[in-house]
Amino acid sequence: MHISKSRSILLAGAVAVTLSATALPAAFAAPSSTAVISEVYGGGGNSGATLTRDFIELANAGSAAYDLSGFSVQYLPGTPSAGSTWGVSPLTGSVAPGGRYLVAQAAGTGGTVALPTPDATGTVAMSATSGTVALVSGTTPLTCKTAADCAADTRIVDLVGYGSAVVREGSGPAAGASATASVARGTSLADTDDNAADLTAGAPTPVNAAGETSGGTGPGDPGNPTEPGTVRVHDIQGTTRVSPLNGQSVTGVPGIVTGVRTSGSRGFWIQDATPDADARTSEGVFVFTGSTAPAVAVGDSVLVSGKVDEYYPSSTTQSITEITAPRVTVLSSGNTLPAPVVLDAASVPGTYSPSAGGGSIDALALDPATYALDLYESLEGTRVQIADARVTGATTAYDEVWVTVKPNENPTQRGGTLYSSYTDQNTGRIKVMSLDTTRPFPVANVGDELSGTTTGVMDYASFGGYNLQATQLGTLTDHHLKREVTRKQKDKELAVATYNVENLDANDEQTKFDTLAAGVAVNLSSPDIVSLEEIQDDNGAVNDGTVGSEATLKRFTDAIVAAGGPQYVWRYVAPVDGKDGGEPGGNIRNVFLYNPERVDFVDRAGGDATTPVTVVKTKKGITLSASPGRIAPTSDAWADSRKPLVGEFRFHGKTVFVIGNHFGSKGGDQPLHGRYQEPKRSSETKRVKQAAEVNNFVKSLLAADKSAQVITLGDLNDFAFSPTMDALTDGQVLKPLITTLPEGEQYSYVYEGNSQTLDHILTSPGVRHFDYDVVHINAEFADQASDHDPQVVRVDVNAPN
Repeated sequence: MHISKSRSILLAGAVAVTLSATALPAAFAAPSSTAVISEVYGGGGNSGATLTRDFIELANAGSAAYDLSGFSVQYLPGTPSAGSTWGVSPLTGSVAPGGRYLVAQAAGTGGTVALPTPDATGTVAMSATSGTVALVSGTTPLTCKTAADCAADTRIVDLVGYGSAVVREGSGPAAGASATASVARGTSLADTDDNAADLTAGAPTPVNAAGETSGGTGPGDPGNPTEPGTVRVHDIQGTTRVSPLNGQSVTGVPGIVTGVRTSGSRGFWIQDATPDADARTSEGVFVFTGSTAPAVAVGDSVLVSGKVDEYYPSSTTQSITEITAPRVTVLSSGNTLPAPVVLDAASVPGTYSPSAGGGSIDALALDPATYALDLYESLEGTRVQIADARVTGATTAYDEVWVTVKPNENPTQRGGTLYSSYTDQNTGRIKVMSLDTTRPFPVANVGDELSGTTTGVMDYASFGGYNLQATQLGTLTDHHLKREVTRKQKDKELAVATYNVENLDANDEQTKFDTLAAGVAVNLSSPDIVSLEEIQDDNGAVNDGTVGSEATLKRFTDAIVAAGGPQYVWRYVAPVDGKDGGEPGGNIRNVFLYNPERVDFVDRAGGDATTPVTVVKTKKGITLSASPGRIAPTSDAWADSRKPLVGEFRFHGKTVFVIGNHFGSKGGDQPLHGRYQEPKRSSETKRVKQAAEVNNFVKSLLAADKSAQVITLGDLNDFAFSPTMDALTDGQVLKPLITTLPEGEQYSYVYEGNSQTLDHILTSPGVRHFDYDVVHINAEFADQASDHDPQVVRVDVNAPN
């Protein structure tokens, strides 16, 4: 397996990191808009190399010739020692506007192909993997050996550090140089004074001032072809997920430009207008231009030369087949695009993925007629089209929306697609993004429709897998999804709710408090008890030892009153600083709110972050040793995780035990769309342990009083059909209420177009009469205060057997 390390990428749903100026070396002179170092190769003549000599290529992005008389290129080892000096190669002549200038350096004993005739020749033996090259106004050797010192030398016109070079421009040196790979700028010759961003690794492509390349004699030679080469796109894509030409250079690959991406992972897609007859081999491929904006337009007929690469966005995803470090010849413009492949209920198979017994499916031959993932892979980089697609995942902050091309596949009552089994994946889901920057992206909720046709290119990303990069979006049809309002509890009913409020702390905007508060006061109809997940300490992610949440909870309860709800009182156990996981510095915890006008909280001293709560038998019945308290807080099941909160309540003369939970996240699980099938659920082990701890505690309650009324609830981060739920309900001590709803209502969370259940309410056998509701106010909406829907159960605590 070849994993590319030569590119940086910003994917939808990923976090962009901006380096501050203070994090970089001292700034060099303003980025050059004329003469730049366009390519550096130090592997000439090395073992495995094709070219016999090292070289440095200059280019001129300006509109006038750039005089090099009296200039030099100079080389310094990547990690200079006290005795290291800059090697100097004097230059003569000039670089034509848009032209190249080739400086040959030392030859090795390997290689078989000579450079084109150089415009200048030096004798410096450059390292294949690490070094610094400078274009210098003058021929006196430089003396600087740090980035800061070199930045202060005004003679340096441009500088490139590669590999692990200490002296470089910007955030880091250009990566990926080797005996077979140079580092080079893209076709636009962009210079941002950041070597890591400006140059990418690829097959060496030296060009001299005459436009000659290695092995050829002029602009029509193999390096700059005007006729297609022997390799076609389907040859690159092959019949498996990994190209048979991975790591190899290709020349003159023909195609029509079908889509252009100008931000994030910049590049463009080409598609062969004359496909082969094999349904497994895609006719489209992505051409990655790195930090350089593509200099092509949709409809251009092009020939692309470069290096084939399989880029893996992460260690568990499938790869994206690409051509990197491209040289592009535009033959004509305005050409008719290849007809798109229609994706619909008839064309997408009903089985999601082939199985490799948990191993990689990379080497398996594609079977697009049987498996949906194989169909999508066989269309990677190809134009596709969908029509009248139902929205199954609301528009995100990254301008993405999930739709299904199978309108009858596991529909929920509100228009989503239900996820109900590990073995029965929803195959019609696909994420839609847009390449059209001239119109706003539609803001859609679940159940809406992208009406008409949506056409674009099939792509793959680490978040969500296969996606349609739309060049033409359908029209949004708003089906006016409404936020639910549950009924008010009757006087004899105890209403208990759970709500994940998504990292709430006192530094959050008031609008977040107000929206969440309205969810409690209005949509949940002011339940008697609310078990909250993801309350943080009062200063959120600030890591200064603060663990209290008083200011956060006061703002929240005040906002509930303002929304028409009761004046809630709260109870919680503050965690030990930094021991409960979640956002670093946030000290996340579970909290009980309760309405003292309707229900009493039984306070019992002794509950703290590390003392386990136990069951105490008395003449008047069972009680808790501490209220509020924590279940087995020192158990390794809760290492770096939220501990369950237990409280003892009294309602209409009856004791009710409430357990608020927030189990470990699903982070680290292999994705459904990944290259390992079936995907491993590594996070499950921890949740099963946590569920067993809660189950044991409930068993201790019921062993002391089999009629005890216990409600356990919260964000369990797992499904009703999961081993976590099996461990939690072991011995039938708890009943999961989500399974009592009609199938089309069994969800509280939407992820990658799947409506699923992570939040749960469970009751003990002593809870004999209940009314349960998932209140859909967040997960299906583009505008949401939390990514979870709250739930409520109304219990008649005095119901007879």
